[in-house]
Parts: sequence; structure tokens; C-alpha cells
Amino acid sequence: MDIISTKGTEIPQLAEIKSSYGITQTVGDLWHYRELLYFLVWKDIKVKYKQTALGITWVILQPLAGMVLFTLLFGRVAKLPSDGLPYPIFYYASLLAWTYFSTALISASNSILSNTSLITKVYFPRILLPAAAVTSSILDLAIASIILFGLLIFYQVPLTSKLVFLPLILVLLVIFTLGIGQFFAALNVNYRDIKHALPFIIQLWLFASPVVYPMSMVPEQYKWMVSLNPIAGIIEATRALISGYSIPWDILGIACAVTVITFILGIWYFQRTARRFADVI
Repeated sequence: MDIISTKGTEIPQLAEIKSSYGITQTVGDLWHYRELLYFLVWKDIKVKYKQTALGITWVILQPLAGMVLFTLLFGRVAKLPSDGLPYPIFYYASLLAWTYFSTALISASNSILSNTSLITKVYFPRILLPAAAVTSSILDLAIASIILFGLLIFYQVPLTSKLVFLPLILVLLVIFTLGIGQFFAALNVNYRDIKHALPFIIQLWLFASPVVYPMSMVPEQYKWMVSLNPIAGIIEATRALISGYSIPWDILGIACAVTVITFILGIWYFQRTARRFADVI
């Protein structure tokens, strides 16, 4: 793990680093500096729950409270369809993916500014910071998923063999979150309005995603527009795997394509601006 001290400024050789890295170079950096990545992930986890009364219990309370609210409001009152799933399972499965995405995205977008002292003193691939923020949130998702399996058993929903594909959906979710997260992280360095605008963007994104409603409610002529949002494909595929229904390959295929494009563009923009982080912050 090679960390080069710069004593407050970037050394000249590092200032001349190429502005654009490819995916291979970025993945190579993540692997080469994996020990530092592990340290940053562990630091994020400890800081997140430091001096909190309930500690990691917050991981479960957030989607659980949302599930209760959505079940009462959109299930019992509005009587929205749930594609054959009990309302608590329908909404909890949606909120698992959404809570991870929104939480990890905010953490990743603030990862550069919250590590100012580290960036100005030592050199390391800056991509490690949003990557650590996105990775540390996986632990929250794993813990909260325990409640989902408890709900499946309580409502006697059969545990099908399709559930083994859930980790693949998780990989897709993590890659998309990192792609968007590194873009907002770089943007946040130059435009501090991002930290105020992002919560509003996420709130709008929630209702643009099939979190409280199934894709079956979307008119046919607008489904392609909703499918351009990878979160839609991820949530729909998650529900399909839980219910045992056929996977919506068309929506999931679009989600995979958009995720790859988003990840590549995110890397390009982040690495293009990373060499100036120490000067701007």
C-alpha cells in the first residue's frame, strides 16, 4: 500500500497524472490499494455509529418504519396493487434497495469534502473514498435483509431457488451507486450547492422509481422511460426473485446497460477532476 506524502500539496509528478483513467486502471487501483480501502471502509462504519444511542439498530429502523408507513398509506388506504406479495414484504423489499442507494449516494457525494485533511497530505487514488462510502453501506443492507427473510417466513412466502440470484442484483446496485456517487463526489468539490440539492433530487427520484407502486401500474407507453432508471429494474427484479415470478429481463437488461454507461461516465468525470481536488478544497 504505497501512500506518498505531499505535505499539504500535490507533488509535481502526481499533478501531471493523466486526467482520464480507464476502467481497467481504476479497478487496478482499487485492487492495489485494497488494504487502504479496507481501512477507509472500517473507518466509515465506526464513524457512522459513534456515540449513537441505538447504534446499528438504526439500520433496521429506517426501512422498517418506512414499510409500516407505506403499508398503511399506500396499501391499506390507497390500495395500490402489490403484484401478489403481502404489502409489508412488497414495500420492505423495495425500501431495502432504495435505502441503500440513497444512503450510500449521500455518503459518497460527501466523501471527498469530509476527508479534506487526508487528501491534502497524502497521495492515494481518490476513487477509494467514494468506493469506501458505497462499500461500507453494504453492511447496513446485509443486516436489514435479515428482517426481510423473517417477513418471508412469517407470511409463509416460499423461499425459492431464485433467491440465490439476489447477490447479482446487489452487485448491479453497488456498481450503479458507485457510478452516480463518484460523479456527485467530484461535482460536490467544485459546486457546494450539491449537498443542498442532492436530498431534493433523491426525494424526486424516490417517486420516479417503483418503490411505492409496481411497474404494472405504469402505462405501457411510458415504461421505457421508467426503465432508464436502473433502480426500477433492480427493485422489480428483487420483487420477482422473492415472489418466484419470472424476472423482467427487458427492464433488467436496460438497467444493466444504463449502469455500465453510468459507471464509465462516472469514472471519466471523477478521474478528470481528481487531480485538482487538493487545490480546490
